[in-house]
Amino acid sequence: MSRFVAIDPGSRKCGVLLADVRNLTVIDGRVLDRSNAIKLIIQWNNEFPIDRIILGNGTSSKVWNRLLINLPSVHLVEEYGTTLRARERYWELWPPAWWLAWIPKGFFLPPEPLDAVAALILLEDYLNQKFCWPGNKEFKI
Repeated sequence: MSRFVAIDPGSRKCGVLLADVRNLTVIDGRVLDRSNAIKLIIQWNNEFPIDRIILGNGTSSKVWNRLLINLPSVHLVEEYGTTLRARERYWELWPPAWWLAWIPKGFFLPPEPLDAVAALILLEDYLNQKFCWPGNKEFKI
């Protein structure tokens, strides 16, 4: 199994995502503060050796790059526009209730922080593949 971590870095909170790239499946995705995100990535690497880390090149990516120095190879990727795209991708992954489906998605916001979904978009763009996200989607701070 080949595992990648994707990070949508932020100065206050960030999205982190662990994915199986062979099966195109998200294993875990969360929105955390930076120190807890680093701890989680180290834990993931101990449990499931990580092959590559995909890091968005935006807010505080230089700090993140230094913090990830002892982990597998880090690849910086363009993250411009991923937060806006995360809204649309959220509704693709978790469609609204049937009675809301007729309302344009732009009229309401997803009920969760979108940083983990933005991390997913970074990974999907990097690999040019769509991933499925089975199971739990509760990734609030």
